[in-house]
Amino acid sequence: MEIEEKSQTVDPEVRAYVYSLVSAVGGSSTLEDGRYVLGDDALACLKDLKRWLRLYDEKTNRLDVARCLAEAKLVQGDLLEILAQWPDDATEDKLKSKIALACLELLVPLTWPLEIEDMRMTVNHHRHLPFLQLAQVSYKRAILHHDTAEILQAAVRICLPSMAQPRSERSARDEGIIKLVLYFIRNVAIIAQPQHLPSRGDESEITRSATVEAFQKQNIFRLLLTVSCNIGDDFTTQDVVVLEILFHLLKGVDVGRLFMEREQLASSNTEELRGLIQKEKAMLSGYARRGPTRHNRFGTLVWVKREDERVSTVSGQSALVGDQDTLWAMDKSKKWNKPKYRGRKTEDPSENNEFDNSTSLTASARKQLRSFVEEFLDSSFNPLFAHLRKAIEREADRVLPVHSRQYFYLIAWFLRAECARRTAAKQKSATKSPTAVPNPEDESFAFVANVLNQETFILLNRHMQRSQDEKQWQDLNAGMKCFTQILLTVQEMSESPSEDDQEIAENIQNRIFYEEATHDRIIALLRSYKDQGFGYLDACTELSHVFLRMLERYSKQNLDLQVRSKRRARTKKKAKQATQGVSAEDHDQGSDAEDVAEAQRVTRERKFDFARFSARFMTQGCVDTLVAFTRFYADLSTEQLKRAHRFFYRTAFKMELAVILFRVDILQLFNKMIKGPEGLDPELPAFKEWEELVRQVFRRVVKKMQDRPELAVELLFSKINATIFYLEHGYEREVPEKTPEVKPGMERADQIGVAVSVLVNQNKSDALRWIKDLLSAAATERQSWQDAKAARKSLLKDSEEAGDEVVEASPEKEGENQPRAPSILVKADTDDRRTALFRDKHVRLLLALLNFQRLDSDEDPDASWIIPSSISADSLNNDLEDIRRFEFAPPTYEDGKSAEDFLRSKAAARRTRAAFDDSDGQSNASDSDDDFLFAAGGPTARKSSALEELKSRRTRRSQKEPLELDDEEVERRAEARRKAEFEKRKKIKSNVLVRDSDDEDDEEGDREFFAKEEERRKAAADGIKRALMTDRGGARKRKSTAKRDRSGKRRKTDNSDEEEDGEEDDVPRVRSPSTTESDRRIQIDSDEEEEATDTPLSSQQLLDAEETGHDGSFTEMPIGTSATRAGAKDITMTVGDDEDEDDIVISKPVRRNVRAGFIVDSDSE
Repeated sequence: MEIEEKSQTVDPEVRAYVYSLVSAVGGSSTLEDGRYVLGDDALACLKDLKRWLRLYDEKTNRLDVARCLAEAKLVQGDLLEILAQWPDDATEDKLKSKIALACLELLVPLTWPLEIEDMRMTVNHHRHLPFLQLAQVSYKRAILHHDTAEILQAAVRICLPSMAQPRSERSARDEGIIKLVLYFIRNVAIIAQPQHLPSRGDESEITRSATVEAFQKQNIFRLLLTVSCNIGDDFTTQDVVVLEILFHLLKGVDVGRLFMEREQLASSNTEELRGLIQKEKAMLSGYARRGPTRHNRFGTLVWVKREDERVSTVSGQSALVGDQDTLWAMDKSKKWNKPKYRGRKTEDPSENNEFDNSTSLTASARKQLRSFVEEFLDSSFNPLFAHLRKAIEREADRVLPVHSRQYFYLIAWFLRAECARRTAAKQKSATKSPTAVPNPEDESFAFVANVLNQETFILLNRHMQRSQDEKQWQDLNAGMKCFTQILLTVQEMSESPSEDDQEIAENIQNRIFYEEATHDRIIALLRSYKDQGFGYLDACTELSHVFLRMLERYSKQNLDLQVRSKRRARTKKKAKQATQGVSAEDHDQGSDAEDVAEAQRVTRERKFDFARFSARFMTQGCVDTLVAFTRFYADLSTEQLKRAHRFFYRTAFKMELAVILFRVDILQLFNKMIKGPEGLDPELPAFKEWEELVRQVFRRVVKKMQDRPELAVELLFSKINATIFYLEHGYEREVPEKTPEVKPGMERADQIGVAVSVLVNQNKSDALRWIKDLLSAAATERQSWQDAKAARKSLLKDSEEAGDEVVEASPEKEGENQPRAPSILVKADTDDRRTALFRDKHVRLLLALLNFQRLDSDEDPDASWIIPSSISADSLNNDLEDIRRFEFAPPTYEDGKSAEDFLRSKAAARRTRAAFDDSDGQSNASDSDDDFLFAAGGPTARKSSALEELKSRRTRRSQKEPLELDDEEVERRAEARRKAEFEKRKKIKSNVLVRDSDDEDDEEGDREFFAKEEERRKAAADGIKRALMTDRGGARKRKSTAKRDRSGKRRKTDNSDEEEDGEEDDVPRVRSPSTTESDRRIQIDSDEEEEATDTPLSSQQLLDAEETGHDGSFTEMPIGTSATRAGAKDITMTVGDDEDEDDIVISKPVRRNVRAGFIVDSDSE
């Protein structure tokens, strides 16, 4: 380099100072036969050079000093010579040790990786970086292949005294020396030939193979194993440096080839060479069909006439072969200048962190690296990666963002290596001794157990989600590779002969597949691919393929698989905190437990459906990702081609969604792969499968084109869900709008007024007229049925009084076996009306407010509406009057609001309820049953007049104008109702839980109780005997008894469950055998004679049946208002005339804690 050019690149004064210091360090001496001799002040000069690097280059962000040192060849001419002359037995010589350490302190910054940062790059950097990168390549060549000494081993000897000391006795200087040596080894492993710069020597001297051989020869692997296996005990802060060394040493190395034996490797190389030759042969044969010959080497110009009478020009005789070749030649001549991405670059532009490029190794380097990897897995993998995981979790200062990427990539690499080692061991043992029993220790996965725990899964999920959110695609690529390899390792564990490994694999799969967030992330990764590179594309397609295949197999083995999904949690209201006087800081500090409870509350479990999950992959985004992956078919391996084939096969035939593949570019890609030009090699194993897939897809395209001519247009576009449904079924999917609801705080009549006003505002008077006619006709029909029912009752009553026999039994008791009015079917008068019943949400709202019922789902356009049996004619007439009144006198609201302002969707209603739901556990006392000492005691014994009050209140409300209530009024009324309910429930006393303990120990009372019990049993036995004698009295008496029963004088149980099953004959009935006897007794049907005779009903059984509602004769009798009379001692039944026969007076003793006639302690309940 000329002097003038040097002066332009670096300041001459700086160059003079640096050159003078380099000259003073030392040089070759003629007195020592040309050997290197140190200068008198060599140590001081070395320290001055270090100061220049630190104070000039680093402080001013320049590279001038480094450029001068490279030009002066300080590394090759001085530093390496000094380390080479440092003898092995001179460790105790402090001066030489200091000089060697000073040389190492200069080597580390000079070999430090040069990072290109766009924000800090200056003209100085662009001028010096190419020169310094080539200089570092020469540094590495000189370090690895020094003529007289082993430089790396000399560097290791510098840190041995510091490593020999216990960690508690080491100083900061010792820790710095150890880290300095490791960084020097890291720098040597990183340096590689820049791809964009010319080579200045033999590149084989600095390849990965040369690095591995040098590390093995100079005992660097032993140093790494020593530090790794003692991480956490003797070494703590050196973990990330070892991680970087391993990453740059192993990235891009093919694990499968690394663990192959010599014969397998030779066979693999032969197959690879055969495949390349076959691919070249296919390419040449395809080119020969259209390539030039000696007879057509002359120029050709062809005019191609198109349909629109335009003419295109094509040059070359290849256009003369055929029409398709002419069009193909035209397409090849087209150029498209794709717009460049002008957004912010989020990727690391450094080549040092790229791990998708493969690296080849020599046979000796492969053998040495395999030996190191096996020793590392056996001794150092678990402690190193467990320590690294903890450091990454707590975000230690020494951990950089790039370390997470390297951590997950190395996990994937070593898991793949462990699986490959196990496979090689099985093949080797099977070859030597097929009947040999494998060693349990060799079959165990304990060597990689520390990366298969729950903590690693949590860290991996967090890393993938953060990388996806921040668009750090290389970090996400490493995470996907790690996740894929974990799944493959777990799959191999499940196939292990060890039961422990199978159980562990089952637990791991259950944990992975349990989280629905993981399922969603896999789909999002596959769907969101966009120009992230082939490595990322390969990783995301492989992850989705492995995950889907394993999940399908696991769901078939576990039919009751549950997944946990999270719904959106309600955010805390800051306004509420402000009103309560709680600051945000205090709330955050004091609510950790509440936050955990909230996180648990918003999760729920549901049964997993694999068909539903796999259908989520069948979207246009996922298909586009696999199409982009398939476009590299010429470079894909057989396994990758099968991966793409399985996805398209699942889409087209398993899920029956071949329509999503009907796009011009996809069909053109499929045709090119099979028919060419430049298609798949027919000799490939996967060619037959692809050929059959493409043939079936094109058959379906032709068939669908005949059925749906619209497909000719849709071939040009991607398919949305509506288009897919139309092409599949021939009609558009009709999805009705969700039926809204009226905001709370209004009475039913006011809500009907809101719905009517909305229809009036929308000029839907025709719909209102139809609804009014419908209500009028329904009210007339329902009134006719009610009149007929009343006439039938009157006729039966007259017949009973005249003594005639009536076959049909019509109970007079209200609500018991009464024939219900038939439902009225709502019939649409026109097709538009039928469509409105399905699509018009406001018409559906009014019908819902009128208590009409829809018989089918909301998505069914042919679903029918009915008027249920429970709606009376009076109710229909009242609703009709309300509609007429609101139609011609619409209600008015405050603040100028319209009726539409009082409508809301059901989703908004759910969100509102969730907003008012206090998830922090600070609910009111009236909102929970836990705030009361006793539960509610059940229905009261008095006859309720709530129905009459409700009717009168509704009549009064219907006469009032609709009134809109504001939020404060609604809240005030709700609070008043809560207080009233709270006061009422405070008065509840529970006889079930409150007992007097003195009564339980009263012996005299017990004797009296048992005596009365005996009397009741005798009376019951006498009643049974009388009943038997009465039944034998003759058929005429039995018929007259039945007649009286039909007229309402019998008492039967109303067991709804048995009546619905049609088993009324098996239900015990209580009868009144005679109306003139003064002493009334109990008569049981003949079906229960033997059972009743063997076990007479006791009073305790009667009381239990009455209170608990279990099977028994007296279970559902109506109880009069005097049922709990205090002084009664027995149970009596009085039947008077017809008007008073519904009143049954039951008086009973105070309930005792008795079961089957024995007093039991409260503990045994």
